[in-house]
Amino acid sequence: MDSSNGHSPKPGSAHRLLTGRRQPLDRICNIIRTRTSQAVFLMAGPGIGKTTLIETITERLAAEMIIVQIHGSSSLSRVPFGILAPYTAELTAEDSVSPVAVLRSVWSYFEKLKAGQDTPLLLMMDDAHHLDEATASIVADMISAGWASVVAAGRPRPGLPQPLAQLWYDGLADRVDLRPLNREQIEEVLAHALDGTVPAGTVDTIWSASGGNPLILDALLHDAAEGGQLAKRNGIWMLLGPFPAEGPRLINVVVKDMLRRTPEEQEALKLISLAGPVSRKVIEDISGAEVVRSLLDQQMVVENQGTPADLRIWNAMFGRALRKSISVSRSLQLLEKIREHRGTAPAGSGNGFAAPAGSGNGFAAPAGSGNVGTASAGSEGRLRVVEWALECGIKTAESELLEAAGTALARFRSRSSRTMAAKVLNPDLVPQARAIQARALFNEGDYAGAAKLLDECWLQLGNSAAAAPVLMLRAKVHEAAGTPLAVFAAESLKALRSSSAEVGAGIGDNADAQAESGAEAAPVTAWRGQMLRLLVLGEAGKFEALESEVQELRARNPAGSADAALRAVGAALLAQCLAASGRSVQSLDAALLAASELPALEGGVFFFNEFVLNRLVGAYLALGDWESAEGELANYAAGQPRAAAAFGGSLEVLRGYSLLRQGRIERAYQTLLPAVEHLRLNDPLQLFRLGSSLAFYVASRLGDAAQSSRLELDYKDSPPGPAGQELLATAYAAAASEYVTRDGKGIAALHTLSTTPEVSARAGTLLELLAICWDLGDHSVIPLVHSLAGEVEGRWAAAMLTLADQWEVPDADSLMVTAARLEAEGFVNLAREAYARASSVLESAGERRRSRQAVALREKCDHELGERFREGQFIAAGPTVHLTRREQDIVELAVQGLTDREIAQRLMVSVRTVEGHLYRTYVKLGVRSRDELSTALAH
Repeated sequence: MDSSNGHSPKPGSAHRLLTGRRQPLDRICNIIRTRTSQAVFLMAGPGIGKTTLIETITERLAAEMIIVQIHGSSSLSRVPFGILAPYTAELTAEDSVSPVAVLRSVWSYFEKLKAGQDTPLLLMMDDAHHLDEATASIVADMISAGWASVVAAGRPRPGLPQPLAQLWYDGLADRVDLRPLNREQIEEVLAHALDGTVPAGTVDTIWSASGGNPLILDALLHDAAEGGQLAKRNGIWMLLGPFPAEGPRLINVVVKDMLRRTPEEQEALKLISLAGPVSRKVIEDISGAEVVRSLLDQQMVVENQGTPADLRIWNAMFGRALRKSISVSRSLQLLEKIREHRGTAPAGSGNGFAAPAGSGNGFAAPAGSGNVGTASAGSEGRLRVVEWALECGIKTAESELLEAAGTALARFRSRSSRTMAAKVLNPDLVPQARAIQARALFNEGDYAGAAKLLDECWLQLGNSAAAAPVLMLRAKVHEAAGTPLAVFAAESLKALRSSSAEVGAGIGDNADAQAESGAEAAPVTAWRGQMLRLLVLGEAGKFEALESEVQELRARNPAGSADAALRAVGAALLAQCLAASGRSVQSLDAALLAASELPALEGGVFFFNEFVLNRLVGAYLALGDWESAEGELANYAAGQPRAAAAFGGSLEVLRGYSLLRQGRIERAYQTLLPAVEHLRLNDPLQLFRLGSSLAFYVASRLGDAAQSSRLELDYKDSPPGPAGQELLATAYAAAASEYVTRDGKGIAALHTLSTTPEVSARAGTLLELLAICWDLGDHSVIPLVHSLAGEVEGRWAAAMLTLADQWEVPDADSLMVTAARLEAEGFVNLAREAYARASSVLESAGERRRSRQAVALREKCDHELGERFREGQFIAAGPTVHLTRREQDIVELAVQGLTDREIAQRLMVSVRTVEGHLYRTYVKLGVRSRDELSTALAH
């Protein structure tokens, strides 16, 4: 697929539908060919792909066997021998119901097909669960007698008729169960169907929406591509909005399925789709217990394991599409029917923050972070009832609207949440409703609209449980809109004073700043003033003052939600400042303290989980504990898919940064490019500028000129981020420019940056800048690294100290021991440099054999890092003709026979970039075409 021509892409389906089905396909064909069993029963739920597999088996075996195809039918399931009518047309009415006569007639038909040939007969039966008992007995007799081999496809529930099932029980038939596609298979599907890179977040969302069902997957891909929700941006496929429930492919799937159902089943499915999750008893009272059991057997609905039992449609997208196909008048009739059997109007009470409107599951911090943002099935059911009433134009209590809006927000259904909250007019509920609307707008990137609503409501919330999350969201919204945090804090304190709601204290220690904000020098006593002070101290990096504030908060330790928010925010900001200052052990302690407050902060409109997660991962990275950082990110994503989808770009920037710090540049590149595209759509943590600078860095380092130029513009065009992030973004952008130009200006910019007060006061940040310079080949920083690394806490700083300590020692044995130790400790990129340095020392000493051993160990590190052809400063034995790392990657793939387009897709670059690199390689190697490449490289 390629949407560059402006037309909507259309996924192909031939290869996609068999993705993940090769093993069962080969197994069934092998059983039939070898006659290991006379019959194979292929069992799968609706839409899993058994019909397609049956068709493929038929095509594969058509040249070897005589194949007869039979399709079961629900309409004929109660008619004895009904589906065998084409083979019994010559029988009398009396004989047409005689098993013996029917068996003879069918066998006679088969013999005519064989025409005296000794070719085996294969009976292919689809929808075999619809066979009537009489037909099933005939087929079982044929199998037992060895007259024909049989492949019968059916659903596990209700299962095959008893005569066929008995064959399996008796060991006379094999059973193959077809499962939904797993994530890896979905990823393979998308790789076949889409021309370009599909990031992990897009794969996860498509997998979740389709449930691994190939039929639903096919419909979703086509509808989203046609509707523009699935589009390619800079070579990367992104979901620009929710899947369209009214898409023609999906609606067609629903319509065809409903046509196969009885009127009673159709009504039950419509009720469940409109009301679900809905009590099983209610549906049984309306449609009958037998209908519900039938739908459960057919796996069209699923039942929860709780008490009371609730029913919902087997696939959420299928359910949404079914709702779209129901007229408003019919929907209203069904709503009244549900209400009659429930006996009351839709239940629901409480304010909009009873159902969490924040982010999702905690990220498994050791102190425990709870199940934040996971609304109960009850709240989900009440949400659906409110939505249903609104769809039918029925007036709904405002308290119920507010609760439903909060529940919708917890599920990141921003548009639905805004719609419901906007209908709340009760003055007592309006502030909370506006806060929910603001968070929904923030999710959609409308920072100005969100700020306007929050400015109107934040003071009205007083000291309620909603007040602290709203204040934090308001700070983040104004920051995203470009307002400096100190300015925001000063204006907020002034508003507090003028409203007489609270008396705030001064911001910071600077008397001029206090005077400008109109603050007094009195101690901070009101929680809003203290929250603003914490934010400003964190922005300024004043960890001593922050530490004092956090200690005071923990000593006071009241149980209110605002106090819990103060403790969580203060400790998280302290963790960030301590990490930048080189005190990473204490940073981790502070981040874990912040995580311990999260259970008390469930609900609300601010994303406390992600705020703390960002700092906790930063603490682990400052320590050099890559595994723990990845573990936190993975646990968060696995625990709350909805939140992970919304914050996916932010998580991937953190993951890419971790990979970069480890020296896994290629993997960092593959992670950061999709992350930047994701952040264009949704950047809740304001990481776009940092992400684009990191992506600019890895693209430049790998020699991808096209991506590098584009990402440089992204970086330059984006507004400055928070102070700590801005320092790192500036540093990596300078290093990226140096990799592009190699004129020394980037290194000079890094040296200048390292001498600024903002960096020199942050030992951890300074050490990272020096490491960047060293990686660029600037050995002048090694003495500075040696003197500074001992003052910075953590495994990474200790490893840097070890490498710097051994660098100038002309002792190859000591360097080799150091390299082995660094490799064992997980610092493979530093070990690589130590091996490279040792090889240079040994080469200078004339010990070429040992030098080659060091080179081999360096290459082993390259392989572990995924950098087989990495261009480094310390490679002792380079080729006579020097190819860059990117040129060598492209040449290797070209030698393997890949086309320019295939190489571009594999390496996530443009075709023009591939062509340019190949041309320069031809010139360097003195060849005229790719046919001569392998010979030139061998020499």
